[in-house]
Amino acid sequence: MSILLQKDDLNLKNESQKIVEIKDYEEKLKFVIELKEKYNAGKISLADARKQLKERVKTLKPYEIAYAEQKLTPFVEDECIKENIQNMMLLFEGVMDTSRPTELPADHPIMCYFRENDDMRELLKEVESLIQFPVIKNQWYELYDKLDLWWKLHLPRKQNQLYSLLEKKGFTRPTTTMWVLDDFVRDELKENRKMLDDGNIEEFIASQTSVAADIIDLIQKEETVLYPTSLAMITPEEFEDMKSGDREIGFTFGKLETTGEPKKVAQKNTDISEQGNLAKDLAQLLGKYGFNSGDNQSSELDVAMGKMTLEQINLVFKHLPVDITYVDENEIVKFYSDTAHRIFPRSKNVIGRDVKNCHPPKSVGTVLKIVEAFRNGTQNEANFWFNYRGRLIYVRYFAVRDKDKNYKGVIEMSQDITDIKTIEGERRLLEWDK
Repeated sequence: MSILLQKDDLNLKNESQKIVEIKDYEEKLKFVIELKEKYNAGKISLADARKQLKERVKTLKPYEIAYAEQKLTPFVEDECIKENIQNMMLLFEGVMDTSRPTELPADHPIMCYFRENDDMRELLKEVESLIQFPVIKNQWYELYDKLDLWWKLHLPRKQNQLYSLLEKKGFTRPTTTMWVLDDFVRDELKENRKMLDDGNIEEFIASQTSVAADIIDLIQKEETVLYPTSLAMITPEEFEDMKSGDREIGFTFGKLETTGEPKKVAQKNTDISEQGNLAKDLAQLLGKYGFNSGDNQSSELDVAMGKMTLEQINLVFKHLPVDITYVDENEIVKFYSDTAHRIFPRSKNVIGRDVKNCHPPKSVGTVLKIVEAFRNGTQNEANFWFNYRGRLIYVRYFAVRDKDKNYKGVIEMSQDITDIKTIEGERRLLEWDK
């Protein structure tokens, strides 16, 4: 079913009405896209373009632009980077409302993003000020520590939370293209910190203006398209449920403002793919088929070797010294271990998500290559290791097969091996590590 048919604000009454109104609606969006392309190509003046929009379109919502581009325009590599947000805002001024929502509580996920963006704007003013004075490296390190925190928390939270929910609703194009921009800005910040570390001061200072401009571009695209689209498509219940995942990943410049105790949101779908807690998943699944109708947490289950309760199974996964993620044979994320030492950010919104949408676009090709090699039986294991935040990380992928060798998915295991790599000699007597 078309995304448009799911929009409440179309106020469609019956099937015959849907056909007429959807046709007109999509014609309007087609006109908007064509006019935008003409304007960007210099084939029509800003004044003429605005005049036509006011006469023929009258009003436009931000998510309508995002939908139109997904449905009506061909994919262009790096399109989000190339899109001039200032030109778009000028073009649609007067027909598109880009104001911030005023009715949302302070702890609403979207309001948290807006506050982080405001804090970032203030931080970039400090960047603008510092470039006018002789370089004191510690001042710049202090600023870049905050910038690093932003791309380590703001971006992953957005990617794991907002992107995943929008993708589940069929809205894949905006998230894919914006993820490319996220990575571009992240890499730019990492490169600039390296310039500072290496003492390339002139090059570092010269690049700060473009760094600030790219960050502003990104957060304006978030505020103009991503956040309004999210508010239009994600339900209040889903936003409420999102808060726990937001807290797990963390916030950039401070703690989450709360308006009271988090609300308990009932899960409408009890299917195992929709939950993030292993014990709860198994209890629900077993109950569905008439097993362990009593205390599911304390009832023992026959596992491959031995007997364990659901609580014990959950605790084992939680205390393993490695992070585990399981993707099934349909390339859907089914499970991850919720450990305190987790290396990479995760939130429960990743459960039920297509695995290719859980990685930056530039990594998708490698992920799909691994899956295909496992699926066709040419490979059973893939290993990677790299430095991440000053630690050596070992990531391993294993093909999962049943007793008949049928492919059943992939297990990903991630482990910090920094301390393991330094081990030498032997230890045969008990010594407590401090």
